[in-house]
Amino acid sequence: MDGLIILDKNNRPIIQTAFRTLPPSYPLLHIDAFTSASEKNGSAVDPVLYVDSGENSVCCHRSAGGLHILCPVRGDVDPLFAFSFLEVVVQILQEYLGELSTASLKDNFDVVYQLLEEMLDEGYPLTTESNALRDIVIPPSLLNKILAATGVSGLSAATPAPFSSPIPWRKSGLRYNNNEIYFDIIEELEATVGRNGNVVASNVWGRVACKSSLSGTPDLSFSLSNSKAMHDYSFHPCVRLQKFLQTKQLSFVPPDGNFTLLTYQLPIPSPNPAAPPPLPVHLKSDVSLHERGGAFEITVTARSSKMLENVRVEFKLGDSATGAECTHTGSGGQSAGGGFGALSVNGGSVRWGYDPQTKVLKWEIPSLTNMAQTLKGSFTSSDEAPRPSRSFIVTFEIPQHSLSMAKIDQLRISGESYKPYKGVRSSVQGRVEYRW
Repeated sequence: MDGLIILDKNNRPIIQTAFRTLPPSYPLLHIDAFTSASEKNGSAVDPVLYVDSGENSVCCHRSAGGLHILCPVRGDVDPLFAFSFLEVVVQILQEYLGELSTASLKDNFDVVYQLLEEMLDEGYPLTTESNALRDIVIPPSLLNKILAATGVSGLSAATPAPFSSPIPWRKSGLRYNNNEIYFDIIEELEATVGRNGNVVASNVWGRVACKSSLSGTPDLSFSLSNSKAMHDYSFHPCVRLQKFLQTKQLSFVPPDGNFTLLTYQLPIPSPNPAAPPPLPVHLKSDVSLHERGGAFEITVTARSSKMLENVRVEFKLGDSATGAECTHTGSGGQSAGGGFGALSVNGGSVRWGYDPQTKVLKWEIPSLTNMAQTLKGSFTSSDEAPRPSRSFIVTFEIPQHSLSMAKIDQLRISGESYKPYKGVRSSVQGRVEYRW
């Protein structure tokens, strides 16, 4: 990796690292390549762009908070290496600045520049742990800004010396009145269902996110139930990998604050072709096309013991679509119609609408049970042969639920005399494509 370049939403450079061994035109060529691709493809820019710089280079990029972060790469380097580093850069900047935006970068230009120099040294990631960086680069605060504006100095004695902790990811001397740690088991389901109702592809990606507020240097350990069903683990550096491989116990000294303890993947077994797909939501559709338009009927039902929340069904009606009319029928036979409308169901408001810019019909259901919800409608098109999308996209959330049935067993602590409070919650986020 040759360096980093941060652009604003108009693709104007805000800050960049020093490209010491390369000509001044090198970063400009990568900015021009990204700008040209953005103007041509909008937001659908390829994540890796070839740049004709004479150096056999590519431009890897990531967007966050209206900013574009570019990472020029030369030679035989895996792009995933660059994207992993870009993800860390975004996380660190968000921890330091809160909301990531052009204004926050310009207001804390000196801090951002120091962070970039500490995180990337001559093309190699150097210090990427938040707690280690906080010992080197002091986070911006209102008090620091006021003192700097008034010319007050001599405050460095109050800050710890760089690398004062023997553990890179944890500060030394931490003290809290309430010692507590929270675990979020978050699982994301992605699946595709074919026209015959069979699951074509499905995967579950999970992660255990933590928020630690513990005094001293506690050594924690616990077991994750049903871990045998999981695979493709990825751990935070604090986890003792060898112990996990031997005993399936997670043993670690946690970082302070927010961090991701581990990620994993959970395959959903392929069902019998005659059986319904083992998904939390089921969609049945009937679409018919005619000259300059079409008609559709969509029925969704929950197939989970838990209630589904924030259910959204999207159906792109085609680039030539000009409008849509819908009628919703909920449980109990209630109905409402029109081009845009709402119906109160289960204490929430079911809404639907057509976006003339994106040509997408959106149907929002705040809560979904095993009682069917149906949307009937028709759409018009400027083409004689309309070409709507061949699939419906269903997204949903299931709070307090885990597809892997993962649970955190008793939390054990050593090295400290207190007993921390442990909070655990789980949630599922799903995205299913139903083809018709």
